[in-house]
Amino acid sequence: MTAVIFDLDGTLVDSAPDLVGALDALLREFGRDPVGAAGRTMIGDGAAKLVERGFMARGGLPLALPELSRRFVEIYESRLTELTRPFAGVDATLTALRARGLGLGVCTNKPDRATRVLLDALDLARHFTAVVGGDGVRKPAPDPVHRTLAGLGASADRTLFVGDSPVDLAAARAAGTPVVLVSFGYTATPARALGADAVIDDFAALPGLLA
Repeated sequence: MTAVIFDLDGTLVDSAPDLVGALDALLREFGRDPVGAAGRTMIGDGAAKLVERGFMARGGLPLALPELSRRFVEIYESRLTELTRPFAGVDATLTALRARGLGLGVCTNKPDRATRVLLDALDLARHFTAVVGGDGVRKPAPDPVHRTLAGLGASADRTLFVGDSPVDLAAARAAGTPVVLVSFGYTATPARALGADAVIDDFAALPGLLA
C-alpha cells in the first residue's frame, strides 16, 4: 500500500456528542423530544440525512429539509469541537503511517468547512495531503473517493480505505479500494457483519495490517 484514506466521523474522531447534541437542540426548537444516544447510528450520510432521520424518529419534518439542515449546520458549527475528540491511538497511528512514507487522506460526508475547521482544531490536519468533504457528491458514490485518490496521486488498488459504516464500505468497493472498518463507529449493523476485508477494534492495530 502507498496510501490510506480515512472517513472522519466515527473513524478518526468521536464527534457523536456534538452532532447528536446539535440535532437534539434543533429538535427542541420545534418542541420535539431529543433522540439522545439513539442518534449515534443516524450519523454517516451527511447533515441532511441526520436531520431527516432525527425528525422522522420524532414525528416527521416540520419544515422543508433544506431549511432544517441549514439551521442544524448553524447550531453544529457553534459547538463543533465542544466535546469531539480523536479516538484513542489516532494521532500516534497517523504519525507512524506518515513515517512509513504513506500518503494520508480524509474522505467524509461532513460539510467541507466543518471538516477543515475540525481537523485544524484537533491538530489532525497536518497529517493529511488530501481532504474531501461532503459539499458535492457524497458517499456511498465512489466520486469522493476518486477525488481523494487524485489528491494523493495514488491508485485505488494500492490504497486502503478505513471507515466505520455501510456507506464507507459501499464507496470503497465502488472505487476499487480494499476497505477496513473500525468496530467502534456509528453503524446500526455491527461492523463485522458488513463484509469488509478486515475489522479492527483498536486504531493502533492498523499499521499491523499494512506490514
